[in-house]
Amino acid sequence: MTDVRTNFRRQGLVRPRDTRVIAGVCAGLGRRFGLGPWVTRLLFVLLLMVLPGSQFIVYFILWVLMPNEY
Repeated sequence: MTDVRTNFRRQGLVRPRDTRVIAGVCAGLGRRFGLGPWVTRLLFVLLLMVLPGSQFIVYFILWVLMPNEY
């Protein structure tokens, strides 16, 4: 699992400490793809309306795999 976290960190997928609401997954994804944290959260909610349920599984998996920002 540390190899996955190392790859995520190398690609810029980290959970920032300053813009977290729950775990920082949306803020980290937004930062990685050049979006604001609230835009990413809004996209997450809109995606929940289209495909309910599966995003929670993905969110939890990313919560476990994405390393914290130093």
